[in-house]
Amino acid sequence: MAGFVYPVLALRDIVVLPGIVVPLFVGRNKSIKALEVVVEEQKSGDVPKKGSKALQEHLVGEQKILLLTQRDPEKDDPIATDLYAFGTIASVLQYLKLPDGTVKVLVEGLERARVLKMVDRGSYFVAAVEPIVTDIKESDKYEVEALMRAVLSRFEEYMKLNKKITPEIYASLSHIQAPDTFCDTVASHLNLKVAERQEMLEMVSILRRLEKLYHHLGAEIGVLQTEHKVRKRVDEQMKEEKRKYFLNEQIKALNKELNDGDDLGNEVATLSERIEKTKLSKEAAEKAKGELKKLKSMNPMAPEATVIRNYLDWLLMLPWNEFSKTHSDLETAETILNRDHYGLEKINDRILEYLAVQLRTQQLRGPILCLVGPPGVGKTSIVRAIAEATGRTYVRMSLGGVRDEAEIRGHRRTYIGSMPGRIIQAMKKAKTSNPLILLDEIDKMSSDYRGDPAAALLEVLDPEQNAFFQDHYLEVEYDLSHVMFVATANSLDMPRPLADRMEIIRIAGYAENEKMEIAKRHLLPRIIKEHGIKKNEWKISDEAVRTLIQDYTREAGVRSLERELAKMARKSLKQIISKKAKSVAITQKNLSKFAGVKKFSFGEAEKENFVGVTNGLAYTEVGGDLLTLEAVCLPGKGHIKITGKLGDVMQESIQAAASYVRSHGAQLGITPEMYQKHDIHVHVPEGAVPKDGPSAGVGMVTSIVSAMTNIPIHSSVAMTGEITLRGRVLPIGGLKEKLLGAIRGGIKTVIIPKKNMKDLEEIQDNIKGEVEIIPVSTIDEVLAIALERMPKPVIWETTSTGIREKSSKIKGRRNHQERDALH
Repeated sequence: MAGFVYPVLALRDIVVLPGIVVPLFVGRNKSIKALEVVVEEQKSGDVPKKGSKALQEHLVGEQKILLLTQRDPEKDDPIATDLYAFGTIASVLQYLKLPDGTVKVLVEGLERARVLKMVDRGSYFVAAVEPIVTDIKESDKYEVEALMRAVLSRFEEYMKLNKKITPEIYASLSHIQAPDTFCDTVASHLNLKVAERQEMLEMVSILRRLEKLYHHLGAEIGVLQTEHKVRKRVDEQMKEEKRKYFLNEQIKALNKELNDGDDLGNEVATLSERIEKTKLSKEAAEKAKGELKKLKSMNPMAPEATVIRNYLDWLLMLPWNEFSKTHSDLETAETILNRDHYGLEKINDRILEYLAVQLRTQQLRGPILCLVGPPGVGKTSIVRAIAEATGRTYVRMSLGGVRDEAEIRGHRRTYIGSMPGRIIQAMKKAKTSNPLILLDEIDKMSSDYRGDPAAALLEVLDPEQNAFFQDHYLEVEYDLSHVMFVATANSLDMPRPLADRMEIIRIAGYAENEKMEIAKRHLLPRIIKEHGIKKNEWKISDEAVRTLIQDYTREAGVRSLERELAKMARKSLKQIISKKAKSVAITQKNLSKFAGVKKFSFGEAEKENFVGVTNGLAYTEVGGDLLTLEAVCLPGKGHIKITGKLGDVMQESIQAAASYVRSHGAQLGITPEMYQKHDIHVHVPEGAVPKDGPSAGVGMVTSIVSAMTNIPIHSSVAMTGEITLRGRVLPIGGLKEKLLGAIRGGIKTVIIPKKNMKDLEEIQDNIKGEVEIIPVSTIDEVLAIALERMPKPVIWETTSTGIREKSSKIKGRRNHQERDALH
C-alpha cells in the first residue's frame, strides 16, 4: 500500500489541527526518541519514499512528524490500537532539551492524514500515512461561501461574549479565503472536547465541517449567555446585599444616637426570658435583673455592655438547683469498685462506708475524701469508679502547678478578660448541681505574690462554708454543698489546714503478687484489645511478667508496667503483621529481645556482712526502697563528717545517733580515747538523690557502732525507726511501702518500732508472710539482732594523767579493736 512514512508522536488531551502552531512538552521515551529521529534524519538529508518498503527503510525528512491523539489519555505506554487512525502531519519548528530530561518542541500542523499501517520499532512508532485532500465541488462553492459568512458572523457574536477572544483574531479570520484554513482556525479558538476536535479533524467534507462549527458556536454562545445572566444576577444580589448592609449600618448609627435599637430590645427580651426560666437563687435573680436593667439603659456599643452580656451568660449557663439522678444501690457500687481494681479491698470498704452514710442521710455533710498514694496505684480510676457507682457526673480539675488564687475564686469583673474560677467552670461543664469533682494533684499547688490557692480551697472543702461559696466574678453566693469533692495527692506535703478538712485514705503500693494479678486481670486484656491482637497471637508467661516487674519497672503502681507490656505488644504485632511470625510467645528467656536490657537493680541487699553497712528503709513517691547507710572510722580528732545530699532532719538524726553512741560508749565497748583519736564519716550512697527524714536513726546508730567496734552487720536485716538520745525507738510512716521495698531487695528480717505494730493490721497477710518482722522499743534490741555479736562493755577510770581502762585484758582487747578498726 502506497504512502509516506513518518515517526509517530502520541498526544494525550490535545488534537493539533492543520495550520495551528502549538508548543508541546514531551516526556515519554518513545515520543522523545521519535523526535530525535526526526531531527537526526533532517541533518542526514534523507528524503521520504513511497511504498511498503519505505516503511521499513526510510523516514521522512524536513523535520516532519505524525501527531496522533490517544483514545485513553491515562495510558502511559500506548500501542497502535490505542491511537486514532486520523492525525496531523506537522513540522517541527523548534526542538529544545530541558535539564529534567523532557523535551520542549514547537510544531505546526500541515495537513490531515490517515494511517495506513503502523509498526512498533521498539523505541518508537512509525506509520505509513495517506494525506487527506479536501476537494470542493463547483456546485458547492456558493454554499461554502454562505456558511463561511454565517460562521464568521456567529464568531463575532461569540467574541463579544468571550473576553479571551480579541478583535485581532476576528480581523485575521475575516481575511482567510481558504475554507480548510478557516475551519481549522475557528475550531482552534473554540472550547471543544478532545473527541469533538478529533471529529473535526476526521471530517473530509468542508460543508459538514462548516455546519458542525456553526452548531458548536451556537452552543458556546448559549452557554456564555447563560453564564453572563447568572453572573449579572449574582452581581445584582451582591449589590443589593451591600446596599442592605450600608442601610443597616446607617440604622445602627441612628439607633446609637437615639439610644433605642431593635437589636438591643430583642437581646434584652431574650435575656429577660432566660432569667425567668432559669432556677436562680433569690440573690442571683436580683443580681441578674439589676445587670439587665443597666444593660437596657446603656449604649449597646459601650465596652461595659459587653462585660454585662458575658456576665449574664455565665450566670445563666450555670446549673442552679438542677440535680441529676444518683444511684442508691450499695451492691452495685461495690461491684463497680471491685470490677476495676485488685488489691484495694480495704480502700473500697472505706469508700463504701462513706457512701452508705450518704445514701442513708441523703446529704453530703461530712469530710472530703483525699486519696493519698504514689503514682500509678489507681487513685484517679478509683474516683472515676466512685462517680459511676453513685451515678454522678464526673469532672476532673487538675491543680498541678496552680499558683494564683484567682484560679480558684475567679477574677473580678473590673479586669480585662476576667472569668470565673475553676470551680465555677467545672460546675458549668458538669451541667448539674450534684456532680463529682476530682481535685487532682492537690499537693502540687504552690503560692506566689498572686495569693495562695490552697487557702482559697479551704472555703470550697469546708462543708460548713461551701454552701455559700462566693466567686469573685459572680459576686453572688453559689451552693456547692451538693457537690461530692474527692481529692488525690502523692504525699501529704500540703498546708495543715487544707489536710485537716479532708479525710485521708492512704493507698499504698502493690506487692509483686498483686502486680501480677493486676497485669493478668486488667492490663493484658486491655492492651490486647487496644492493639487489635487476635486470640492466640500473643502470649506472655508469668515468669516474664514477674521479671518485668522486678527488673524493668521501679514504681509502687503499675503505670510503667503497663507501658512496658504495651511496648512488647507493639513489637510482637509488628512481627505478626510483617509475616515474620504467626504468633509470638514471650518467656523469661527471650524477654530481653522485646523489653531490652534491664533498667533497674531494685535496692538489692548485699550478700556478705560488712562493717558499718546497714540496710535502712526509705519511703519515696514511687514506693519503698532499700537505703544503704555507711559509716567508717578513720584517724582524726573526734569530728563527724556527713555526706550524701541529706536534708536537715536526717543530718540532725545522725547527730542524735552519734551523741547516743558517745554517751553509751562504755556499754558498747568504746573508750573516750577512741573519739579523741578518730573521726566518723557517715555516708548515704546515691549522692545525687536528695534524702531526708528521721526514720534512719536506728540504722545510723547501728552503722556507727559497727564501725567503731569492727563488728559486721547482718546483710539480711533491714531496719527503720527514729532514735532518741535515750535510745528509744519511735514510730515511722509508710510501713507498708518500706516492707515492700525490703521484700523486693531480698531482705529476710525487718526491724520496726513497736508502736508501728498497729499498722500491720492494714497490711495483707501475703506481704507479712514473706519477711520476718521484729518489733523493738530500744536500740539495744536493734543491735542484738543486727550485729553478728554484741560488743563487750569496757570499764575505765579517771586519773591525774587522764582516762584509762581498769582491766589490762580489756585494754589489750581494746587496742586490738582499734588496730582492726584502722585497718
